[in-house]
Amino acid sequence: MQDIKTFFGSTSGLVVCAALGLLGLYLLVYHLNHVLLAVPYLILLACPLMHLMHRGHHGHHHDSKKNG
Repeated sequence: MQDIKTFFGSTSGLVVCAALGLLGLYLLVYHLNHVLLAVPYLILLACPLMHLMHRGHHGHHHDSKKNG
């Protein structure tokens, strides 16, 4: 995790963020219709990706004490 923070704090990390921002702006300005057509598919794709990202959180820790 520290490597990611170090990368985004560096000059090359800022250049990558700026390039991605400019690419996103270009897509929104010149290809808005295509981006809007892709939004439902991106939302559907987000669900399995979230499950993959949180794969390490298998069990929920339940308290064995009963309230009452």
